[in-house]
Amino acid sequence: MKKNTNICRAILFIATFSVFSPAFGQKNAALKAKLDKAAQEIESKVIAWRRDFHQNPELSNRETRTAEVIAKHLKSLGLEVKTGVAKTGVVAILKGGKPGPVIALRADIDALPVTERAPIPFASKVRTTYNGVETGVMHACGHDTHTAILMGTAEVLTKYKSEIEGTIKFIFQPAEEGAPKGEIGGAGVMISEGVLENPTVETIFGLHISAQAAVGTIRYRSGGTMASSDRLYIKVKGKQTHGASPWQGIDPILTGAMIVQGLQNVVSRQTPLNESPAVITIGMFQAGNRENIIPEEANLMGTIRCLDPKIQKEIHANIKRTAINIAESQGATAEVTIEIGNPVTFNNPELTKRMLPTLESVAGEKNVNIIVAATGAEDFAKYQEKIPGFFFFLGGMPKDKIAAETGPHHTPDFFIDESGFVLGVRSFCHLVLDYATK
Repeated sequence: MKKNTNICRAILFIATFSVFSPAFGQKNAALKAKLDKAAQEIESKVIAWRRDFHQNPELSNRETRTAEVIAKHLKSLGLEVKTGVAKTGVVAILKGGKPGPVIALRADIDALPVTERAPIPFASKVRTTYNGVETGVMHACGHDTHTAILMGTAEVLTKYKSEIEGTIKFIFQPAEEGAPKGEIGGAGVMISEGVLENPTVETIFGLHISAQAAVGTIRYRSGGTMASSDRLYIKVKGKQTHGASPWQGIDPILTGAMIVQGLQNVVSRQTPLNESPAVITIGMFQAGNRENIIPEEANLMGTIRCLDPKIQKEIHANIKRTAINIAESQGATAEVTIEIGNPVTFNNPELTKRMLPTLESVAGEKNVNIIVAATGAEDFAKYQEKIPGFFFFLGGMPKDKIAAETGPHHTPDFFIDESGFVLGVRSFCHLVLDYATK
């Protein structure tokens, strides 16, 4: 009897879907067409916002002007706007005309301490002192683009809010690149201050412009997409002595060099790379102040990148064991400190599968491609630890270029083709619509 009941329910579901799906599809198609038209109409505004932010970049936790521009626009749309979130963040809420889920869209708004070299008329001329060094300030990772796209998305969705199902929360987040020394900031602080609450967010979407992906394309990956990023500090203590008689001391420089080499064995010989890649890089090695003195201490600093939380924990343990034991073998000591940074940017597999047809319909199936996991990091991952989230990459490289010819992210020559911005706005709008109505 139970089996027959289930069969009846299945038939009823199929019949119901068959009756209602054509009308539902037409309704969706009509609204999508209006959203697409509106996105195209505001392309010049999105580009103008981006250029303004690009000429006036602000570092992490210092994005005061940027926040003012964002908030002014959102308020002009009649949205419920909150400023000063996580110091300089802005959050706006759009309540659709029909009941549905609460969906968040996020953009990061901070720039980097990079001096721009790109030959564009709106290049940044801003200068500052960062970590005691004079430098330029530049949107060298495309956060100006993300901000402008989300501002455009807010305008388009607000125009048709009476037809929108659910609530959209627009999150403009500061300090994605990391808060200045001695400060806190970024996604973690946004979350602690309740950005995913009141109303409670069900899912979140984010995008990142890519200078190495052609305009008109979208790239994505299910599961681990970008790496966790942890900071590694190792203090090696030896015994100071004259450089002419090293046997009278304990050389922390030699010991530190052995540790650097040993850490590469953690990856190449102790980590199951067939399951998930990992990277350990020592980017700083400081010791001594004179050529003929073996110092007492050497300091190493590096980064740890993983794409699997389980392997991340194993690598942390192996790093500590390796560094401590190598130091002990030389008569020295090693103090190992690992600061946990961003977790793995993990695209929920079910959500990714569900939203993939949306991206394919917006960009064209041939323009939506799976990518290999990246060892860069993103603090969007902190939202994904709390709720299902989907993070994808929007093409920003001119179609007549190849990746080797373009300036990479975080460099003075970073360059983005603005003709792909409308696709970003349309992608956000369609994701919201399809998630709410599926």
